[in-house]
Amino acid sequence: MRSQIEVAKPLIFNGEAGKVGGFITACRLYLRMKMREAMVEVQVQWMLLFVQGESADIWKENVLEDLEEGILEYESVGEFLAAIKKEFGGGERESAKVAELKKLEQGGKMMKEFVQEFKRVARGSGYEGCSLIEEFKRGMNAVIRRRLMEAECQPSSIEQ
Repeated sequence: MRSQIEVAKPLIFNGEAGKVGGFITACRLYLRMKMREAMVEVQVQWMLLFVQGESADIWKENVLEDLEEGILEYESVGEFLAAIKKEFGGGERESAKVAELKKLEQGGKMMKEFVQEFKRVARGSGYEGCSLIEEFKRGMNAVIRRRLMEAECQPSSIEQ
């Protein structure tokens, strides 16, 4: 029996990496609430209706051709959603971590707190070595950064 609850359809997805997670979640919720009994093929075709614009159109055309020719078949909705995530979600988490790292500033935090928060945000950003240390310095309060620059022994790690 179909749910009587109103469920929002997913927004149009144009292939933007930062939006793939939200698109997948919206599709999963809608399918679970409204199309649970539908065949996988019908669910996949329904989701493809919302894949439009930019690079997403080319990908969709290729998928449709492969489906029509029998070259491609999805055993489950999860398999199709994994294909979308693989195609459009590359580096999504890393990009989000880099953006968070670039916004991070010490502000009124004690250095110990800032170091811990910086390490948490830096994990998974892809930054390491000198570039990681430069981001750390950039986020420090200006007074501390200036004192470090004036120090005889320049620190070579975040711990230092």
